Formats: sequence, C-alpha cells, structure tokens
Amino acid sequence: MKKIYNIAVVGLGQVGIYLLNELNNKKKSIEIKTGTKINVVAISAKNIKKKRKFKINKRIFYSNPLDILKKHKVDILFEAIGLSDGISKKIVEKALKSKVHVITPNKALISKHGNYLAKLAEKNNVNLEFEASVAGGIPILRSIKEGLATNKISKIYGILNGTSNYILSEMENSNQKFNDVLIKAQKLGYAEPGNPKLDLNGFDAFAKVRILSALAFNSKISQHKCLMEGIEKIELKDIKIANQLDLRIKLLGITELKKNQLFESVHPCLVNKKSYIGNVNGVMNAVILEGKPVGESILQGEGAGPGPTSSSLLSDLLSILRGNIKKPFGIPFAQLKALKSYNINNYTNSLYLRFEVRDRPGVLSQITNRLAKYKISVKRLIQTPDKINKKATIVIITHKTSEINSKKCLSIFKNNKNILKFPTLIRLYN
Repeated sequence: MKKIYNIAVVGLGQVGIYLLNELNNKKKSIEIKTGTKINVVAISAKNIKKKRKFKINKRIFYSNPLDILKKHKVDILFEAIGLSDGISKKIVEKALKSKVHVITPNKALISKHGNYLAKLAEKNNVNLEFEASVAGGIPILRSIKEGLATNKISKIYGILNGTSNYILSEMENSNQKFNDVLIKAQKLGYAEPGNPKLDLNGFDAFAKVRILSALAFNSKISQHKCLMEGIEKIELKDIKIANQLDLRIKLLGITELKKNQLFESVHPCLVNKKSYIGNVNGVMNAVILEGKPVGESILQGEGAGPGPTSSSLLSDLLSILRGNIKKPFGIPFAQLKALKSYNINNYTNSLYLRFEVRDRPGVLSQITNRLAKYKISVKRLIQTPDKINKKATIVIITHKTSEINSKKCLSIFKNNKNILKFPTLIRLYN
C-alpha cells in the first residue's frame, strides 16, 4: 500500500471548497486513521477570481481539469462540478481510464452514466465512490453495500431531498405561501439561488432513487420511464387541509420490487402526522429500508449542505486509503441484473383530490358521478364554500384506485366549465 497519495479536487463550489478546506485541515487525523499521507497537488474551477469561503492555493490551480491528469501523477480525484454530462463526465472518464480512483457526490452523473463508469472503474481496478450522491452525510450506500450485504432488500423509501422537505415544513410552520418560503430557502442556502428546479420537480430525489435501486437489488441503473412529480403544485391550502385531516405532505422517493419487477417513483405523499416519516422536518433526510432478516432499518440525518456532503466524501477517501478496492455497485458488473419495469398504470393508492369549483347546484354530483364511472369511490368529503366569490373548494379522499383510472378520470375535468382549475392530486402513502 502506498504511503503518500496525490489528490486533485475538481469543482470549487460550496461542496468543493469546503472539502478542500477539510482535506488541508485533517491531514494529521487522516494519517493516524489510515497510516497514509495525502497531498493535494491540483485544484480546478471555472473562475480563479470568484469569491470563496476559504482561500485557495493559486499555484496548483487549473482552469481546465483535463490538464491536471497530463501534468500530475494523481492517485485520487474528487469530482464536485455536478453536471450529468460535459466536463463532469469527461474528467471522471479520463481519470478512471488513467487508473485514478474517483470520488464524487454527483448523483446526476451516476444516475445517468453509472453503468458505463462502473464498468470502466472495474476494468481499470480502481474505485468509483459516490456515497455523498445520496442523502448527504447519511451513510446509506455503505450500509447497503457492506453492513447489510447479506440481506434481501425488498423496499427503500424516504425523504431524499432536503430543499423540498424544508419548504413543505416551513409552509406549515410559518403559514406562508410556496414562493415566499422558496425565497427564504434560497437566502438560507437550502435551495439553489439561480435555478432550484431540479430540487422542486423531483429530479434530484429521483436520481438518488435510481442509485439506491441498483445497490439494493444488485441491478444495473434503470433507464425506465417512471413516475416523477415534484412539489411545485402544492399550495398552502393543501397544507392546511392536510393538517385538518391529521396528515402531512412529504415528497417521498420509493423503490421496491413488485412481482420481481422494479418500481421507482418520486411524488408528494400524504402521511400520518404520528408516523415516523411524518415527523422528519426541515432539511433533514430519512431513509427507511425493508429487508430480510434485518427487518426495518432507519437512517436519518442532514441530507444536504457542504458539511454533511464532505463527511461522506471523506469517508470514501478513507476507504480507499485503507486499501479497499471495491466494485462500485458492490458486486461484479457482469452479475448485475437488468430488471423489468413494473407497469405504473397498476400502481394503487388512496387519493386526495382538491377541486376549485363554481358554487352552483349539481357540481358536486357531476364530480362524484365521474369518479364512480372510473370505479373511484369516495371515502371522505370536505366542502368549503366561498359565498362572496361564489366559489367552493371540494376535497375528496378516495378509496384505493389504480393510476390509470385516476389519470383517465381527471382528464375529463379539463373541459368542465364549473371546475375553475385542473384538480390537485396527492397520493396517500399506503
């Protein structure tokens, strides 16, 4: 085993710069724990002049990360740019081909190109580590790959996006509307200041679901079309009504095997206020894993931010420094299965349906008749009139129905002049 490892850090945004500072400050601690020394030989970012929280050594700075591998003997490269393609993919690919270990928190890259990159790492006998790509500082991937390696996992679900969880929690606590809370989240650094779309539309959580599926079910990362919805359509009104029903809205990522077929989804869910998942608030993440013989395991912690992310990145680093050469997905790539996709149309849930309607006689019966036509039965109904504006809010909680039935049924309401906007649908978590 080597005694000195040369390290490069590519990408000096919030995570990259925090990580670089940790590497510089914890050299002694790392040496005591692994018996090896680390030496940061190169760093790279787009702009050397950008204001950063910590100072950088300009003598080892490269504006083009690909130049690093030409000029230095690098043993371990951290990629913290965060793109799914472009320079992120190029530098990781080049590093693996050059027999350099790669550590990344980049869930977009792994969920899109993980199959190819894992194969490349295995071929060159180096590590591709991505613990920080899912749930920040929570060691969920290492738990699956190592601690729970002999368990047969059937399902993983949880809160995988701290931004969405903060917004939903804060709307409930502060009684403020979605856009006002989003601005607050951006000021606090919980949401991207420019474009927070990937956190809000479910994509970020969905990339993590795909990675979890591969590790949990010993499968290749799937490219199936799946159910993905974000929180952009959730209104303060929905939060308040949920509260009356003793429920809470959470964005859940779910992956499970149904009849040996892979079912992956991300969507808002109504969960019981007294449930464990219903009490994971703020920027916290929680991952619940069901397996045999372990039963149910829960991991909870901060899922975002440079601190928790760096914690996972350094955990990957220590694993490599201790000489653990591992398969990226826990088993040889050739043995990973290609799972068939479960038909989303057969997915069943009770539904929360909110209709904004003209307050006229017969409107409610129009709605219930159409629900009945698609075999959707009403479990509970709340009607709140707004006499001044001659409008009403109708909330219906249904018995379980299939995804295809709810889709077909709701599409009819588009052309009903008594219904003022397309109905809001939130699934109740089974």
